[in-house]
Amino acid sequence: MKNSPSQLALRQWRAQFSNPVTLLFLGGVAALLAILGPFETDFRLTLAPRFAYWLAMAAATYSVGLVINTWCQHALPSAYAIPVRLGVAAGATGLAVTPVVVALNYLTFGYVPEAGDWTTLLMQFFAISLIISVLFHAIGTTLPDDAAGDRTPALLERLPLDKRGPLVALSSEDHYTRIRTTRGEELILIRLSDAIREAEPTPGLKVHRSHWVALDQVQAAARDGDRAVLTVTGGGDIPVSRANVGAIKDAGLLPQ
Repeated sequence: MKNSPSQLALRQWRAQFSNPVTLLFLGGVAALLAILGPFETDFRLTLAPRFAYWLAMAAATYSVGLVINTWCQHALPSAYAIPVRLGVAAGATGLAVTPVVVALNYLTFGYVPEAGDWTTLLMQFFAISLIISVLFHAIGTTLPDDAAGDRTPALLERLPLDKRGPLVALSSEDHYTRIRTTRGEELILIRLSDAIREAEPTPGLKVHRSHWVALDQVQAAARDGDRAVLTVTGGGDIPVSRANVGAIKDAGLLPQ
């Protein structure tokens, strides 16, 4: 069963908007903007409508940025240089955010930009979107998936700074464990069982005596006789032993 970049992006969106931390963050941003009243919103709207406006703006633009950046993370070839990936994500985010902001301003204020204003607006949206894309990339493109997920896996502290990102897979190699993240891989001296424990709270499964995978990094799954094979973010296959095929079915990675 193949998980397309769009499916992965929507899964991430659902996870984020079921996370109280995300909702609290967006509400806090909206409250701050409602109090400050930038762009003359303090003159045009009273406090309650102003809060509703900024809450809708924050939720809509955050949603667009999250979905676009997650989609780009999974859809763009990993061989692309980081500046190229950020440029594509920022351009796509800017194009997607523009009609959202324009529509919200029209519904709230009846305002439609004049023809001469569009060039400046698009440049501003692209600049803002580039900042958003850089921030998503800096935190590993996504925020934690679950309500308890504001903890960073302790395992990441064992990695060089440039390789710290969302966990993809763990593989045992003799007395070492190869740790794969969305930013690279590193071979460290630790038992697989200890590495799995330090990977919490990342949702994952031990699918083989030598392999563990993060569930949200599985892009495709296929049967291989009475076993299975998982394709994960960044390429590469992870074997699933016969005893663990049922577990990946229960996780929704293979049809029942």
